[in-house]
Amino acid sequence: MDFRQEFIEFALAQNVLRFGEFKTKAGRLSPYFFNAGLFNDGTALDRLSQFYAKAILSSGIAIDALFGPAYKGIPLVAISALALAREGRNLPFAYNRKEVKDHGEGGSLVGATLSGRVLIIDDVISAGTSVRESVELIRAAGATPCGVVIALDRMERGTGDLSAVQEVQRDYGIPVLAVATLDDLMAYLRERPDFKENEAAIARYRQQYGVARCP
Repeated sequence: MDFRQEFIEFALAQNVLRFGEFKTKAGRLSPYFFNAGLFNDGTALDRLSQFYAKAILSSGIAIDALFGPAYKGIPLVAISALALAREGRNLPFAYNRKEVKDHGEGGSLVGATLSGRVLIIDDVISAGTSVRESVELIRAAGATPCGVVIALDRMERGTGDLSAVQEVQRDYGIPVLAVATLDDLMAYLRERPDFKENEAAIARYRQQYGVARCP
C-alpha cells in the first residue's frame, strides 16, 4: 500500500473522512465528508506531518521555504517543517496573522523572512481565497510562490467547469499537490468490499459533479 492509500485509511480511522449524507457549501448532498480539523491530538498530527512530507518530497518541486495561511495552515506548516527536517530537508517557515500587528515587529507575517521559492501548505482548497491571499503576501515579501500542498483534492467542479484546484493552477501557474485525491479514495474503496455501497454513492456523485485529474 502506497502512502496515499495509507493516508485514506488513516483519515477513516481518525473519523476525519466519513461517509453518509453531508451538505456542502454549494448546497450539494455529498456522500462523504473530510474535516482535517479532526486531526486534533499529538499522535494524529505527527502521523499527518509524515504524509505531508512524503507528498512534498515525492513531488520533486524545488522549495526554499514554507508558508501556512491562517488559521488552519499554521499548525500544518509547523508540523510539515518538523517532518521534512527529520527527512533531512530543514526549511524555514512563516505564516500570517489575520489582523496586522501595529506594535512590536508589526506586520502580518510571523516566522522566517520569505525568500526564494515558497510552498503554501493548507488543508483543502474550497474557493481558493486563502491561496490568493497567500500568493499576494509571498509576492509582496519579494518571494515566489512555487506550489500548494493540501490534504485531499475532491476533484469537484466549482461554479464553472473547473475545480477549485484547477482554477488555482490556471490562475497562478503553480502546481497543487494533494496527499490524496478522489482518485485515490476510489481506488481504496474498490479494494474494500465492505465499502461497496459507499463506492457506488461516490461514483454517482462524481459523475454529476466531478472533474478529470489535472494535467
